[in-house]
Amino acid sequence: MGKDKPIRILVADDHFVVRMGLAALINTQPDMTVVAEATNGKEAVELFRRHRPDIALLDLRMPEMNGIEAIAAIRNEFPDARLVVLSSYDGDEDIYRALQAGARGYLLKNMLREGVLETIRTVHAGLRRIPEDIAARLAERMSRDPLTPREIEVLELIVRGKSNKEIAYALKITEGTVKIHVNNILNKLGVADRTQAAIFALKHGLVHLE
Repeated sequence: MGKDKPIRILVADDHFVVRMGLAALINTQPDMTVVAEATNGKEAVELFRRHRPDIALLDLRMPEMNGIEAIAAIRNEFPDARLVVLSSYDGDEDIYRALQAGARGYLLKNMLREGVLETIRTVHAGLRRIPEDIAARLAERMSRDPLTPREIEVLELIVRGKSNKEIAYALKITEGTVKIHVNNILNKLGVADRTQAAIFALKHGLVHLE
């Protein structure tokens, strides 16, 4: 692409300082320009539709519509959209969900500026860009049996310290059914008890306490 046609980029993050920092970094590059900034996922989808950027950088945790939902919505409307997640979260479940939704790159916000710029150029060229340490977490995630949606619900309540009786009441199921779900969760995660399951869930991004 010629110098008269820089890579057009949409930045989506609900934190003003992060957006401004990314925009300032990108706009120092002669082959890049920020064409729009979004403060939430819904706005990111609307601005993508309006501006049709070459690349969109999206945070995972945004109000109204999170990053993964925004990625899915954009890819549904624009299948060839080139999207990069720029997140504070390094749990392998976050990485897996983002890539499943259609992201072509995943970066952590604490990465050096060169990593951000290199990723933009790589994804714009039609390639994927996932740092080695993040790829290793993804490989670990792929080796696990996935939890069902109901098991995720049970796990979220375990993380919040709920007993089997409280989980049964919250989900309107029997305590016996809860016990079955808990056993399945422990087996799939390869942990010995509920405390270990909760620690695993938070560490790997299966559950977020916000």
